[in-house]
Formats: sequence, structure tokens, C-alpha cells
Amino acid sequence: MNSVFEEVNHSTVAAVENSNGGPAKEGARVPKLPKNRVELELLDKKPTLTPAEAKAEADRCLYCQDAPCIKACPTEIDIPTFIKKIASDNVRGSAKTIFEQNLLGYSCSRVCPVEVLCVGSCVYNAWHREPIAIGRLQRYATEMATAVGKPPLFSPKPRSGRKVALIGAGPASLSCAGYLALEGHQAVIFEKRAFAGGLNTTGIAPYKLHAEDSLHEVEWLEQLGVEVRTGVEVGKDVRGEDLLKDFDAVYIGVGLGEDTKLRIPGEDGPGVFGATAWIEAMKLAAVGATKLGRVLVIGGGNTALDVARECALLGAAEVSMVYRRDVASMSGYAHELEGARKEGVRLVTNATPVAFERDASGRLTGLKVRLAANGSAETVLACDMVALAIGQSKMHAIASEFPGVALDAKGCIVADPTNGATGHAKVFSGGDCINGGKEVVNAVADGRNTARYLDQLWSS
Repeated sequence: MNSVFEEVNHSTVAAVENSNGGPAKEGARVPKLPKNRVELELLDKKPTLTPAEAKAEADRCLYCQDAPCIKACPTEIDIPTFIKKIASDNVRGSAKTIFEQNLLGYSCSRVCPVEVLCVGSCVYNAWHREPIAIGRLQRYATEMATAVGKPPLFSPKPRSGRKVALIGAGPASLSCAGYLALEGHQAVIFEKRAFAGGLNTTGIAPYKLHAEDSLHEVEWLEQLGVEVRTGVEVGKDVRGEDLLKDFDAVYIGVGLGEDTKLRIPGEDGPGVFGATAWIEAMKLAAVGATKLGRVLVIGGGNTALDVARECALLGAAEVSMVYRRDVASMSGYAHELEGARKEGVRLVTNATPVAFERDASGRLTGLKVRLAANGSAETVLACDMVALAIGQSKMHAIASEFPGVALDAKGCIVADPTNGATGHAKVFSGGDCINGGKEVVNAVADGRNTARYLDQLWSS
């Protein structure tokens, strides 16, 4: 198979930078995305509601006194109130209610697993009736209120003189920086990639969120006073000691590192990709027409499901997920698995990869697996491409830039989950680098909590 993704292979960032005329410069504006990205072939599965649809859906909300939907939201958005404001045609007021608790309410409305959070807790479920489409209503309000040309929703307070450096431009840092900026504190984000937004820009399934929508949200946060410096890597272009000297606090909001390898024979070579690297290439790089043959995705989590569904929707000849245990042991969400099955993804369970097989030219031809349910017999699954979705490494190096910042046994930064405090008095942290990888909305909550803690600390 001549997959276009072999052209970008394991150098996704370089490919993205080159497609925009070279690496982004410090403090530069976000560069433009290539127009011929593969992700644009995948259409939005849940497009924005029309005003009439939004009002009709909002009118169904019962404004429950105990509001289980609020309790199910990691950022505790006042969901019944924002929905009732839509029902009364107060869309800006609705968006403000959302942003008071979650400044990334737009992207969260599109990427959150609402089926197991707010929507999953809606009282209508117990009555076997269709639950309120909370995510789509949240998208409607936030998208309308932050559209280009709309007046600002918030006015930042006067400058306090306090400065915070934030490492990584993902959801945790963006959330923290946004709330700090609104309180008048200077918030400067350092991002090594050419594009900001973190996972929202590089790793979310395109049928949920395209990269340009994530970047639009970043631009909206910049309007609140957040400064984003892309193409700057802490530990390489700027040292941690310099940040500690120049800023009142440092926030580490980096995500996870490179995809984990299987380390079995035949793995190194064309046709085998890390899942997140493959998704990033598909979302950001300028590549030609898609040519996918027989695809195997190794893993049973949500990243594996995303890759499998994306390959199926892109027209791959065959897509199979290979998982070493049974279906019940898979960590991916049940609703995502159901969607994958409907899109033609096949499951191969109780199968442990043993070796990759290649022909004389080095082309990938198959994956040998050991079948536990068949007396540990071995068989070969024919394939042209394999995506490894078995985890990601931790960003150990960043912690070493700051004395006192410790790592736990799993390689995550040790931080107080309520405020992000670490072993260094000026360093805070949140998001995937402290929890090992959770939802975007959890990272947003972490960033917000640290911002509120710092503001309270400096105001007392």
C-alpha cells in the first residue's frame, strides 16, 4: 500500500512547520493551516443546531432542583441555567454562564463524552425518554457568542503586576491562562509546536472537532489577554530557571509524550505508526489524497477507537482493532465502540501481537498474533498499515527543569489535585501530566482551579 501517511511518517511536527514555510517564531501569530488536510474529508457528525432547534430542545429542560447534570460535569457548569437562557433567547447570557465555569466550553461541548457525563445523568434517561442534548446546546450558545465580529463577553480587570508563565498550550494551560488574564494577571503560554490548542488541535477526532475550530477558540482566549508564544520549547529555547526568575509563578500544563511502542520484531519500518502521531499528521499536515488499504489498530482505548473510526470513514479497505483481552476489558467508551462497529470496524480480541511481517522490499504485509482463546495458537493478520494505540510516554524532562517538582511511580508530576501545587512553591501543574491522561474537561477544571487559587493567594 502507498499510504500518504508514510510521507509524513514520524516527523509530523516538521511536516506541519514546513508546510507553513518553516518553524513558527517566538511570539508569532498562529500560522495558517494547510488547505488540503486529510481531516477535512471527515464531516462534523453533530453540526450546530439552528436557533429554532436550539429553542425547542432548551424548552424540554425541566430545570431539576438537584440537577444531576451539574454534578456529572467536571467543571460544574450550571447547565439548567444556561439552557433556560437559550430558551428565553438570551444566548450571550447563556454563553457567559458556561464560560464562568469553563472558558473552553466551546471545545468541551464538542469533545466531551457527554454520553457518560452530563447527558448520561439527565433524568429523562430514567424515564426511557431522549435526554436533553446538553452538548449541542452548549455548542450552540458558545459558538454564537464567540463568532468572529461578536462583541466581547468579558472585560479583563486592570493589570495586577503579577506574571505567570504557562508551559504547553493545551486545555489545562489555556484554561488557567484565560482565568488569570480576566483577573488582570499577565499570562504567557510557551508552546513548542507551531500551533496552539494541544490535544484539541492535534488529537481530537475530526468528526468531533476540526483543527481550525480549536484554533478559533485559542484566538478567542487571546482576546481576553492571553499571550501565546509558539515555537518555543521550555528546556531548550528557554530554561526553567529563567521562567522562575522572570515570573511570579509557573504552570506546567503539558500533555503526554510520544506513542508507546510494542518493541517486537519488524516494528521499525514503513507502515507502522504511533496512533497520536498519525492523528496529528491527518489533522494538520498538508498531504495528498488518502489511500488506505487494510488497517490494524492495536489497543482497546478511546484513542484506538478514534483511529479505527477515522480510517473506516476515510474509506480504508478493511479496519480491525486488535486487543489482547476481551471486549469487557476494553477501556474505550461503549458508545464509541458501538459507533465503530456501525462504521464497519472489526474486533479481534484475546490477540497479543508477536511480530510484524514484511516482504523482501521491507513493505508491511502482516501482523503475527498469539490467540489466547485458541490455546495460544499463532496466526497472521494481513495488513498494509498498523496504528499503535497502547499508550503514551510521560513528559519526564520538563519536571527536571524545576527543583522540587517530583514524579510518581507512573512518571506523572506530583501535584495537589485541588490547586495544582507541586513541591516547588512557585510551580503548579495540571492536566494529563499529573493524571496520566483524562478528558479535556478534566484538564480545563485543573487549570481553572489553579488560576483561582493563585488569584485568591495574591488578593489576600
